[in-house]
Amino acid sequence: MAKKTYNGAKNSKERSMQKLIEAVGCIIRTKGYTGLNALNIAKVAGLNRSLINLYFGSLDNLVEAYVRKKDYWVEASGNAGELMAENKTQDTRKILETLLINQLDYFSKEDEMQKIVLWQISERSKIMFEIAEEREKLGEAFFDMADPYFANTDVDLRAVAGLLVGGIYYMVLHAKSNDSLFCQIDVNSEDGLNRMKKAISEILTDTYQRAEKSKQHS
Repeated sequence: MAKKTYNGAKNSKERSMQKLIEAVGCIIRTKGYTGLNALNIAKVAGLNRSLINLYFGSLDNLVEAYVRKKDYWVEASGNAGELMAENKTQDTRKILETLLINQLDYFSKEDEMQKIVLWQISERSKIMFEIAEEREKLGEAFFDMADPYFANTDVDLRAVAGLLVGGIYYMVLHAKSNDSLFCQIDVNSEDGLNRMKKAISEILTDTYQRAEKSKQHS
């Protein structure tokens, strides 16, 4: 009978790395990105801060590992890459609607992701820039699918999608930060979220219908 391979050191390293990554999330939730320093992370993880450089090379690399693992857009979209691959021949309006509504649901519930977006728009950083660029590539793949439908029309789907995404960010962040109404809508309530989802669906339906009418009159 073959002897089992000893993996104690490897498992210990992996557990420690996971603790450090989880500590980053804990600090973002409780202190925001301004609390991300080696001392705070090590204290929350219950580990020596020298392990940050040993296992990740630097504090920035550790934070990047966390952000990449917890990238809200990938989580919120329900894996957008697979969704688009499975629906190449279907209505891109429905794909975009699904992505945006999933994003709204996820973003409204995830405190960590709300803090990360605040970080992204408050302070320029190499980590956030690279993550944003990766999300742009995902968006590019979707628009490549949708472009044939909008060819030879005056409808700008990218601008519409940008306003919808920005509206989701701002309305959720405003509601969570101030616990107040926005345009007389309580975004923190189920009814408020449903009103936003309905508006997203109606705006996209109108956008695609305008493109169809534009093609008919060209």
